[in-house]
Amino acid sequence: MTTDSPIRRFIPQNHAGVSPRKVGINCFCPHKFSPSIKGVDFTFVDLFSGIGGLRKAFETIGGKCVFSSEIDHFCQTTYKANYGDHYVVAGDITKIGSKEIPPHDVLLAGFPCQPFSLAGVSKKNALNQPHGFRCETQGTLFFDVVRILADCRPRCFLLENVKNLVNHDRGRTFRVIRETLQDTLGYRVHERVLNARFWVPQHRERIFIAGFRDDTGFSFDSMRLPESSSPKLESILHPENGTEDPEIRFTEGRLAKVHSRYTLSEHLWDYLRAYAEKHRRKGNGFGYGLFGPDDVARTLSARYFKDGSEILIRQRKNKLPRRLTPRECARLMGFDQIGRAPFQIPVSDTQAYKQFGNAVVVPVAEAVARHMEPFIKSGSEDVTIRAQVALKHRI
Repeated sequence: MTTDSPIRRFIPQNHAGVSPRKVGINCFCPHKFSPSIKGVDFTFVDLFSGIGGLRKAFETIGGKCVFSSEIDHFCQTTYKANYGDHYVVAGDITKIGSKEIPPHDVLLAGFPCQPFSLAGVSKKNALNQPHGFRCETQGTLFFDVVRILADCRPRCFLLENVKNLVNHDRGRTFRVIRETLQDTLGYRVHERVLNARFWVPQHRERIFIAGFRDDTGFSFDSMRLPESSSPKLESILHPENGTEDPEIRFTEGRLAKVHSRYTLSEHLWDYLRAYAEKHRRKGNGFGYGLFGPDDVARTLSARYFKDGSEILIRQRKNKLPRRLTPRECARLMGFDQIGRAPFQIPVSDTQAYKQFGNAVVVPVAEAVARHMEPFIKSGSEDVTIRAQVALKHRI
């Protein structure tokens, strides 16, 4: 796969043949200029927003979200319940023109990871289905990000995806992504794979790709990880001793014990053990994961709603293992944090498990946002000035 073939299909025709550096001057979103918002350090858009993990992170450092896009209506329900925007959350990004997106300093996008994830690739290979950029329904959505970057030219962007993006298709996929962002669009691109276990009790590796329009001196190399040991599952589990307020949906009784419906049935537990034993004999690691309060969990995935097998919690008094509750998933992903209002979960357990399994770990995104913060704020005013100049030339 060459850089040219996929890119020419998606970058607006009016940019064809224009050098990347000139794109930076001529392609601001053609909106009527909106004055900067008082008390706001910078503005951002939240594409493929899911339930707003990247948004939470960038609001923490003073950003103002001016546009959100998410096609899944269940995710939209959760998003609206927690952020209460006065504007409608836009749907299918492929049907949204760049002129409909307000001017912004930062573009955030957690574009769909299933076409590139190890689990997604394995499943699609088994079904003889295309993956990566060959997956027309999801893989090419990256080029909608490219289209918006080319038209709107924000000062910087942050993209998030699965670690396997780096190695997908023998590295060709990531090479196309990097060349598109850097050589075609003219951004200075930096990437780093981060494991969430430094912030939450979960092994979850994700790649963060940051790009700056100007030479700011930004680098991920100087980003420091937490020095303390990894948090343990005890920090996110329901204590079940009366120290937590009951939440009728997830707990029962005065002591707020985890509701019995989250305990596995004997039939399901027998099936999971037999499945694990079958794969153990084959010499692979497929099977359930059983954890206690002093452990760090596996990666929470969007398929957790099916049987919960990747993260099962041991229970006392000879009880069968149980799934995590959606509230515990919210904590495991950092959406619920001490000292902040509880994250609203207005959807079914099935949808909640999917949403948290697809989400970004909020404290990791916050750490990235704080590392980017001085480089964003040092030039946000310049973005506004250049946008005004560009608009005057259009009139």
